[in-house]
Amino acid sequence: MVFDYDLFVIGGGSGGVRAARVAAQGGAKVALAEESRYGGTCVIRGCVPKKLMVYASEFPDAIAEARAFGWDVTQGAFDWQAFHAKLDAELDRLEGVYRGILGNNGVETFDMRARLVDPHMVELADGTRLSARHILIATGGHPVKPDLPGAEHALVSDDIFHLERLPKSILIIGGGYIACEFACILNGLGVEVTQFYRGAQILRGFDEEARGLVSDEMIQSGINLHLGTNIAEMEKAEGGYRVCGTNGQEAVFEQVLFATGRAPNTRDLGLEAAGVAVGRKGEIVVDDYSQTSVPSIYAIGDVTDRVNLTPVAIREGMAFVETVFNGNPTPVDHDLIPTAIFTQPEMGTVGLSEEEARERGPVEIYATAFKPMRESFAGRTTRVLMKLVVCAETRRVLGCHIVAPGAGEMIQLAGIAVKMGATKEDFDRTVAVHPTMSEEIVTMKAPVRTA
Repeated sequence: MVFDYDLFVIGGGSGGVRAARVAAQGGAKVALAEESRYGGTCVIRGCVPKKLMVYASEFPDAIAEARAFGWDVTQGAFDWQAFHAKLDAELDRLEGVYRGILGNNGVETFDMRARLVDPHMVELADGTRLSARHILIATGGHPVKPDLPGAEHALVSDDIFHLERLPKSILIIGGGYIACEFACILNGLGVEVTQFYRGAQILRGFDEEARGLVSDEMIQSGINLHLGTNIAEMEKAEGGYRVCGTNGQEAVFEQVLFATGRAPNTRDLGLEAAGVAVGRKGEIVVDDYSQTSVPSIYAIGDVTDRVNLTPVAIREGMAFVETVFNGNPTPVDHDLIPTAIFTQPEMGTVGLSEEEARERGPVEIYATAFKPMRESFAGRTTRVLMKLVVCAETRRVLGCHIVAPGAGEMIQLAGIAVKMGATKEDFDRTVAVHPTMSEEIVTMKAPVRTA
């Protein structure tokens, strides 16, 4: 059978664009369809704009520190409109870069929705049908709201980047990294932030000691965090929305943000017609090589709901090309992925938490919490945490957890050592860089506890 393309990619996010570009560079005839903006969640409504907002939100503390270090500076008001205009311009530039990457490598693009017709056919929104030897679905995910009266009036994370002005007050529902990051961002930008989370502690699934310190510092910074609390009901009221919490609290907030989860973008993709199996949450089911139940159709990224991180989607796209077009079957490695949560302070983590490691066998815990020199000199009470989880039998470092300014940068480098299987003695043999916060990672000699 003669096909129009060797590969048709549905979705123009980081994973889809990478797969399309690399396949085309190898000589494949490739097309890609994207119904929204090129760059996907990460570039347009996730990692990139969020990180720029993180930077903006850190300046009040930086100005306060500058005064403590002898600088004669004063803090003015934050101009959301000026920042937002520059943010939009940067996102436009980045989308142009993504379009350029595809065009420069000969990938034909369609700025419209595409859906499956059968294992080798897609249909564009204008009715055009195109065939491909292989189809790759990389449509990502989207934030969801709970089934709650009044929830239709609330914001989700995508909406934050399109606010015409910052609210004076906001209630954030959720305790995951998206909820906590936006709580810190908006608090830093001068918004009065309240956060409800139904669990006993925020950042479920991360190391208990590390997330406890993040929680303490968020409260110390002025975030009104209510644990063990959920929203019971909300309704429009003068000045915003009247919200009743399960803790009995009732208050009016100018805005309400739900950060309570995301769902794969699989609706109306024609999956059933093509015979592609989906899981109970709507995710596309794939094997270790990102192949679906239909041999010619593959899926990568958040639409598969495996590890929902941009660098992982890119790795999955690369592995797909290596497997399908280079004849080198390459499973995706989801083990020991370093990641960062851009709260204030940041949290960086790789490997097992203390709680997970305990379940697997005897461990030694090396940890230290302290006030860094910079914060101490400025008279601040902010603490940081450096923590290693070590297998008592093999001495291998099973996990590294850092809560500190710049933790994301630190954990990227520590992740290399952990991925390589470094032992505690390997860390000990490394000379410390002084004076730094991270030197504590290689200077902790005695475990604080064993389990």
